[in-house]
Amino acid sequence: MFAAGAVLCIGGPALIYYVTPTEEELFKRYNPELQKRSLANRQERQQDFDNFVGKMKEYSKSNKPIWEAAAEDEARTKANSAEEQRRVAEEVQKQRDEIKRHSLNG
Repeated sequence: MFAAGAVLCIGGPALIYYVTPTEEELFKRYNPELQKRSLANRQERQQDFDNFVGKMKEYSKSNKPIWEAAAEDEARTKANSAEEQRRVAEEVQKQRDEIKRHSLNG
């Protein structure tokens, strides 16, 4: 009984390790178009992951739980985005008014 348990406990993970393909083997199975697309997007995905890890490190420095710090940062980002949109809308309106003034005077 002990031998059967040992075979299952050791042999099972060993079999999974033997059968599971590596990342390179999976990449070689892609068709050429997917390989090109994967290589083209690799840098962008790596940059996104690095940004994510950096944010998580920043969130972990606060005394608050990470999800609260992330929610505060998201709210701050939305507020900044709304302010930026409002500023752009005002600038567009000023440009329209300027064009109307020119067309009425000219």
